Amino acid sequence: MTKAAEEQSQPPTPGSPGPAAPASTSTDTVTPPPGAPVRAFPGESGKPTAEPHKRLPRVESLTGLRWWAAFFVFCHHMTNLAPLPIFDFLKYGTSGVTFFFVLSGFVLTWSAQPGTKVRTFYRRRFARIWPAHMVALVAAIFVFYRFDPPDGMWWIKPVSMTVIILSVFLLHGWSNDPNILYGGNPASWTLSVEAFFYAYFPFVHRATARLKVAGGLMLCAAVILVGGAYRLVLFHYKDVVPVLPQPILHSVAFLFGIGLAIALRTGWKPRIPVWFAFLVTAGGLFLLWYSGSHPTKIPFAITMSLTQKEELTLLYGFLILAVASRDTRGGRSLLRSRPMVALGKWSYAFYLVHATILYAIKEKHGVAGPIGWSNLTWYAGVCAISIFAAWLLYKFVEHPLERKLRGPR
Repeated sequence: MTKAAEEQSQPPTPGSPGPAAPASTSTDTVTPPPGAPVRAFPGESGKPTAEPHKRLPRVESLTGLRWWAAFFVFCHHMTNLAPLPIFDFLKYGTSGVTFFFVLSGFVLTWSAQPGTKVRTFYRRRFARIWPAHMVALVAAIFVFYRFDPPDGMWWIKPVSMTVIILSVFLLHGWSNDPNILYGGNPASWTLSVEAFFYAYFPFVHRATARLKVAGGLMLCAAVILVGGAYRLVLFHYKDVVPVLPQPILHSVAFLFGIGLAIALRTGWKPRIPVWFAFLVTAGGLFLLWYSGSHPTKIPFAITMSLTQKEELTLLYGFLILAVASRDTRGGRSLLRSRPMVALGKWSYAFYLVHATILYAIKEKHGVAGPIGWSNLTWYAGVCAISIFAAWLLYKFVEHPLERKLRGPR
């Protein structure tokens, strides 16, 4: 999940001359990105460029927006415990991770600071995601693993030290075997994807430092076209074309976010009403659901289904662009309210723990009951417990250890 945005809302650690770079992953608030080319990564001397660095406006609404993406993922997982009549639509809650990948690319680019060394960037990324990941992983092992798994509980797997070790080092996302990909804490496969993004971001950032509005938008268009073309070719030539691992497949969303941030920080100021962006996003999700449920009634329904990830990237990118653009103009936003920002800060921890809590309850209680709106009470209860657990994880692990491990600039 993306955490870069959140980092932007936090003050720099002692000894740091400027705002902290945001954290993404899954999971990231935004103090943000430069409007000038930044020489801050590979092979740099650490000196600022000739062009003076301009502090960009904060886009903290993205922190509040991040909470709703995490909540959408939660709603999808809750269908395994307490299904609602719209459970078929809620499967699109999994697309919340696509939102986080786009947001990660956007926030890391928007928040990049001149003079940041590669090793400093890597240390900050590690400090941001790994401590909370490890604590959540330990808790998840007790829920998702047994030496002798009980019958009828498909989510409980035999103990595999290989899988758990791969999960510890965030390497499990490179396997398409579900037992490995969703090994350890099942939610952490996205962190494996994010770790890959972090590994190459400094080099992409340096390579795109001179791009302006047109270059950023061309990058967005290029990755969407390449990603969509790959999906279609894979469908038609599945015996020839290899299935790429998740970190590479999801790079489309990450690079798209980078392109959007480049365009916005170098002068593009689209005036997109945020209500309209929400309407377009909701309409797009409904269209994807309807075309999948009634493929004969929608033209190109099969193509839409095959290129769904790219379409979701466009939808969520449009929403992020509208919200960030409004913040740069100083527009009012409920997403920047104190409750929303707090939930956004806890959203990474919420994402890590909610499935563990949900399946622990399911093991003890079983499925809540038949499909029905009465199951909303379960949503409220499990959500409240998960938020409380997320707050504890954020307050006592994620936030303090992140500050301690970040170190000086």
